[in-house]
Amino acid sequence: MHRITEVRALSNYTLRVRFADGTEGTVDLADLAGQGVFALWDDYEAFRQVRIGRMGQLQWGDEIELCPDSLYLKVTGKRPEDIFPTLGRGAVHA
Repeated sequence: MHRITEVRALSNYTLRVRFADGTEGTVDLADLAGQGVFALWDDYEAFRQVRIGRMGQLQWGDEIELCPDSLYLKVTGKRPEDIFPTLGRGAVHA
């Protein structure tokens, strides 16, 4: 699991994130704003209150959490199989 070590809210629902391995980049979350639980971000100041949770995920209060692995994929452009090699294997039988 990739841990986020730094986050900064930018304009237009964009975040600047840095991961424990040194990878950093921007993530555009504008497509989520106003949808379902993300209606919280209708108040842009609420979006700016992003923080890092104890497991390295992003949090907005107790309402919203985003998985750091999914954000890592967005930042790097990698596929899930690239960071989780066992996903590419066939079925495993015990």
